[in-house]
Amino acid sequence: MSYTFTTTNTFTRTRAEYVASKVAADLRRMNNFYGHPTESEIDLYYRELVEYLVHGFLDSVEYGFKKNGQRVVSMKYKVETSGLLSDSHAGGVYARVDISGATWFSYLSQNSKFSSLSTEDSKAFYSKLTLSRGTGEPPKDGLGYWITDRAYSADGMGTQRQTFKPY
Repeated sequence: MSYTFTTTNTFTRTRAEYVASKVAADLRRMNNFYGHPTESEIDLYYRELVEYLVHGFLDSVEYGFKKNGQRVVSMKYKVETSGLLSDSHAGGVYARVDISGATWFSYLSQNSKFSSLSTEDSKAFYSKLTLSRGTGEPPKDGLGYWITDRAYSADGMGTQRQTFKPY
């Protein structure tokens, strides 16, 4: 005898808030070390992330500093819904970067689920957001490297964090 079953992994609002709170904690560390983002920006990023996770529209989101179109230091959070992701404590933000002349940036990538929405449905989703983003491209990698260093999850679903650090 064999059994077959199907499961659907989705973010409940509680799961999404838990994961987003860890990202917000990282952003507060960036504020402590580098002066950005501001507390009001962190709140906007938190709310945006919760909505994207709840609706299942996020591929990744990145926050950091760039100079001359290149990353200086940043953290990128890629969504994982396999149910196998472990949960780390927030923190470990790289603190020793010279950001003089650099500017703050954030870049969000939506997934194919979002791309398949009708115009009306995407407008309805955008109306729920308190943060308005423009279009553009993420910065190029500067003189540095990426490391995968943290995972934030609730019930195995969440974000895998990568950090771009200078050499």
